[in-house]
Amino acid sequence: MSQHTNLFVPSFQTDQDEEVQSKTETQTLNGGGSSVWRFKGNNAAKEAASVSIKSVLSRLFDSCSKDLKKTILPLGHGDPSVYPSFKTSVDAEEAVAESLRSGVANSYAPGIGILPARRAVANYLNRDLPHKLKPDDIFMTVGCCQGIETIIHVLSCPKSNILLPSFVYPLYYSHAIYGQVEIRKYELLPDQDWEIDLQGIEAIADDNTIAMVIANPHNPCGNVYTHHHLKKVAEMAKKLGIMVISDEVYRHTIYGENPFVPMGIFTSIVPVVTLGSISKGWLVPGWRIGWMAMNDPNNVFKTTGVVESIKDRLNISPDPSTILQFALPNILEKTKKDFFEEKNLTFRQNVDMMFDALKEIPCLVCPKKSESCTYLVMKLDLSLLGDITDDVDFCMKLAREENLVLLPGEVLGKKNWVRISIGVELSMLEDAFVRLKSFFARHVKSPTT
Repeated sequence: MSQHTNLFVPSFQTDQDEEVQSKTETQTLNGGGSSVWRFKGNNAAKEAASVSIKSVLSRLFDSCSKDLKKTILPLGHGDPSVYPSFKTSVDAEEAVAESLRSGVANSYAPGIGILPARRAVANYLNRDLPHKLKPDDIFMTVGCCQGIETIIHVLSCPKSNILLPSFVYPLYYSHAIYGQVEIRKYELLPDQDWEIDLQGIEAIADDNTIAMVIANPHNPCGNVYTHHHLKKVAEMAKKLGIMVISDEVYRHTIYGENPFVPMGIFTSIVPVVTLGSISKGWLVPGWRIGWMAMNDPNNVFKTTGVVESIKDRLNISPDPSTILQFALPNILEKTKKDFFEEKNLTFRQNVDMMFDALKEIPCLVCPKKSESCTYLVMKLDLSLLGDITDDVDFCMKLAREENLVLLPGEVLGKKNWVRISIGVELSMLEDAFVRLKSFFARHVKSPTT
């Protein structure tokens, strides 16, 4: 699929690949395999990687067929930036170009990040916070992903457990598994705007619970939590004696009616670690610049050693690009509101189209139209399908028969749901609808007589 070369799509096996595989097999048969060599790959991350989006997409793309006279529609991704309708702001591009040309950004940076970037993030977040952050409360990270990795590994200890939503970005699962932190899932309530089941949280927490993770705006459900609900979350966390980790990377991707409320507003109740980045809001996931903000006016994170542990961890981790760190103040301060408004209008139009179209495909039920984020999640009604066993089977057969790649909900923690990306060209969604309709017609359960 040459027009989307940046995406992770299959490059069906070549003759050269087959030749390398043949040589490897021959060497093994002739005694040149593991019996000779004293090294081998470490499988410690195998279980953690098995629940990653990349590994699942790899299997789905391998199921696509080059013999089908249909282009591959990669709607399992969450990266709109490769499409003409979703370009970053000129202000952001100019900020990076200015940083590059300045000559001051060619050096290493401190593990915690450079002061101008940390100050800029603090000022940016302080627009909405009653308890103001200082630059020392900010740690720069390689996108939000390094923030997830850092905070989970910093908190991990023997017998610890972490509360994760039943629907969540799977990197939280991966790092919890790798850090040997027990995962305890709490439910989200689709018939109540995907609110958190707070009674369920109290039932599953215990003395070894270290934190609860929330995503607001929620990835992938697309809801935005209200002030009232977030306050109840804070009160519950205080009752349990745990911190809140608030993933807010989609705060600039809201196209519904509910306004964004940062969890940091409630730090007089409970300490909050806010994870953020410019990846989603500015449509630049490849720039890999994010942050951790310690919303903690009562200094709980310092007295418990969390801050020091974060510093230690970042000192042995890769640093975000110095060029991007120097560009960040101008990116955050100079990007015009028009950019976000135009981007979110396009998302809204795509969501409206796909939400209405899916009403013609009874086996895929959207409980709520997204008001943020770049996805729609759909409940898979297996009772209407004759030969589909679950969401993974649905997505595998869809890829094989239609060259249409969607993400099974199992990857996100929710069995028999499906996620479709709406951060693509409208024409791709229209094509996807036609293919889904055709797929449903082939697999619909025959009426019994």
